Amino acid sequence: MSLHDQIKEYYPQYSDIQRYPADKCACIRKTTEEWGILGNFFHAPIVVEGVMIDCTERLFHLMKFKVGSEEGVKSEYAVKRGMNIKMHMKPIYKSHPEWLREDWGSLVVDAMRFCLQTKYEQCEAFRNELERSKGLFIVEDETKRNERKKKDADSWGTNLVGLEYVGPNLLGRLLMELRDNGKLEYKLPDDVFTFLQYLKTK
Repeated sequence: MSLHDQIKEYYPQYSDIQRYPADKCACIRKTTEEWGILGNFFHAPIVVEGVMIDCTERLFHLMKFKVGSEEGVKSEYAVKRGMNIKMHMKPIYKSHPEWLREDWGSLVVDAMRFCLQTKYEQCEAFRNELERSKGLFIVEDETKRNERKKKDADSWGTNLVGLEYVGPNLLGRLLMELRDNGKLEYKLPDDVFTFLQYLKTK
C-alpha cells in the first residue's frame, strides 16, 4: 500500500489537496535556505530515552523497524550520516521487508507528530522559526524534484503551480498545527521505540 493510500485510509483528514498563495508561504526546501530548520533533514539533534539522533528524518525512519530488527537498526544504511537518509534506507526496505512494522500505515502520522513535538520541546531555534512563520502558510516545496520526475507532489509536500503551492502538504499542515497549538497529540504502540535498545548497545 502506498503512503497516499495509507494516509487516505488511516488519516483521511490529511489526504485532500490543499492550495496556498505562493506569496504568503514559508517554503521548506534546502536545509541551508531560509526556513530550512523546519525541515526534517535539518541537523537538530534530539534525545529519546537517552539516545541522541541527529535529525527528525532519521528518527522517523528508525521508528519503522519492528521488534527483532536489530541488524537493520544497526546497519550502515540506518546510521549513515548525510542528507539522503531515504536513499540509504531503501536497500533495507527492499531486501528485508520482514524488519519493518506491518502496522506502519496506521501510525505514520502519529510517528511524525512525535518527531515534530520532540524537536519542538528540545530545539529552541526550531521553536523560534515556527514563531517567526506566524501569518504565513508553511509548505514543503517539492517542485524542482517533481519536475525532474514528472510527478505530482507526494503526501508530504506541494508543487508550485502558477501562483499557488498545491498538494496534500502533510508536513506543512502538521507544522502549522504545532505552531498554532504549541503541541501535537499522538498515540503510539508501546513497542514503537524498541529500536532504541539496539542503538544503546551499539
